[in-house]
Order: sequence, then structure tokens, then C-alpha cells
Amino acid sequence: MEPESPPPTPAERTGLAARQAELVAALVAGGPLPGGFDPGRLAATRRALLRKRAGQAAQVWPLLAASVGQAWPDSFAAHAGGRPPAGALRDGWDVARALRAAGVLGAGGAEELAGREVGWYYDGVRPPRRRRLPAVRRAGAALFVQVAGRTLRWAGRRA
Repeated sequence: MEPESPPPTPAERTGLAARQAELVAALVAGGPLPGGFDPGRLAATRRALLRKRAGQAAQVWPLLAASVGQAWPDSFAAHAGGRPPAGALRDGWDVARALRAAGVLGAGGAEELAGREVGWYYDGVRPPRRRRLPAVRRAGAALFVQVAGRTLRWAGRRA
């Protein structure tokens, strides 16, 4: 039987916590790679975590992910790669807005984004909250209106 090692000192615990924070930042928030780790393995782990986040966002934003198609994981990673996770709803929302700003948001994703934005207020920083005032959003031929907590969708004729 091996002798028990003494418990870590407060300084050792603080040092370990700092190293763990550096590792987490490198894996999910685009932080620099901490020393003593294999860069190849860290890169593989970072990619795996981004794929997992992309899958979670696709569950919350199915039309967005479908409108991007096979390029969804890469599109998600291009936007979310250097940002810490904010939850699947907010991550997907940020990606949808980035795709819209770039002019490459598909019709399904645009409608899903308009439907969310008409019922919820999200400033890109704080968690989304329900809108209290009426709101209107258009996506393609669809019109979304939120009144008294209900979201209504009208599908217009396509030209």
C-alpha cells in the first residue's frame, strides 16, 4: 500500500485552478495553448467540442442548420470557434445573425430567425427575454407578428 500524499496547499490549489482555466479557455474560448500540452491533441479536442456545440445548436435551430446543409458544422465553427459557449439558443442565434449579415442565410434559417426575433429580445450579450411590446419581422415572403405574447405567421405569395 502506497503512503497517502499530503493534501495540496492553498498555493498548489490556486496554481492548479489557473492551469485548468487556461486549458478551458484554450479549448472553448480561443485562448492561447497552455504549455505542457500536445497542440495536436488540443486542436482535435477543440474541433470535437465545436462539433458538439454545433449539434446542440442544430437541435434548437433545426431550420437554420438545414438551410446551411452539410456546411453547418464548418459555418458554426467559423463563427463560434473563438467564442466561449453561451448555450445552444444563443450560439445559434449569433450564427444566424452572422450568416444574415454576410448575406448567406437560407430561407428556412431566415424564417426561423425572424420567428425568434419577433417573440424574443436578444441584444447579443444578455440572455434572450420575451418581448412585451408588439413586434413585426419579415423573412422572404413570410411575415411574423407578435402581439400579446402570441406569434403569428403569414405566408405571402412568392413572386
